[in-house]
Amino acid sequence: MLFQGKDALSRDRKALLAAFQTKAGIRFRSLSLLNLSFTHRSCGNEDPSRSLNNERLEFLGDAVLGLVAASCLYGDLSDRPEGELARVKSYVVSEEVLSEISKSLGIDECLLVGKGEEQSGGRAKKAILADAMEAVIGAYYLDAGFDPCFKFVRRLIEPEIGKVLQNRHHKDYKTTLQEYAQKYLRVYPAYRLVKKSGPDHDRTFWVACDVGGAEYGPASGKNKKEAEQGAARAAYDSILAAGGIEAARMLQVERQ
Repeated sequence: MLFQGKDALSRDRKALLAAFQTKAGIRFRSLSLLNLSFTHRSCGNEDPSRSLNNERLEFLGDAVLGLVAASCLYGDLSDRPEGELARVKSYVVSEEVLSEISKSLGIDECLLVGKGEEQSGGRAKKAILADAMEAVIGAYYLDAGFDPCFKFVRRLIEPEIGKVLQNRHHKDYKTTLQEYAQKYLRVYPAYRLVKKSGPDHDRTFWVACDVGGAEYGPASGKNKKEAEQGAARAAYDSILAAGGIEAARMLQVERQ
């Protein structure tokens, strides 16, 4: 399905889009559709004439990405149970991974964002980069069809699947800590916002993690999720360094 966009693209913009396609190894028939996939909603907030943004394409791309990831895992890991497939899939379609893939393709340079978002570092925000990656996938699906899109997405995620299988991936410490604490200590980690610092557009959050009465951290991050991951890692690493399960149990008893 071709997108009939009305925006006239400048020569420089066309050159940038051409460079992206070369780097990504794909080719769009509709440059307007590709351009739309890079258009953040902040553009419309500041310029009403730019009412279209990439959110609908992101919605579509998310579905396509999930289908391709599930299909690849189902076919390639025929000996793995459903739970293991779900764990790997949750990693390869995560914001963390998609934002890194997005940067590797140069999507950060192609983004169209409003002045306010630009000034607040929008091009480097993981959520915006990940959303744009999904929007590109959705746009390519519309432009080229399922088979070329499947091959494109598979090429992007296969290395990430390999990282998980070789245990070289970025770890979700909140999940790891929760599973560890539930299994061995029969408790759930609890997170507490200690403080916030900085202006509204550039906040830093500080979060501490409590495991069985012992508090770890605080760890900092540009959002609560990032800070909680840091606190979970601090807790998990500290528990293991102190002797693991038995040491944590003893500390838990002492706190009661």
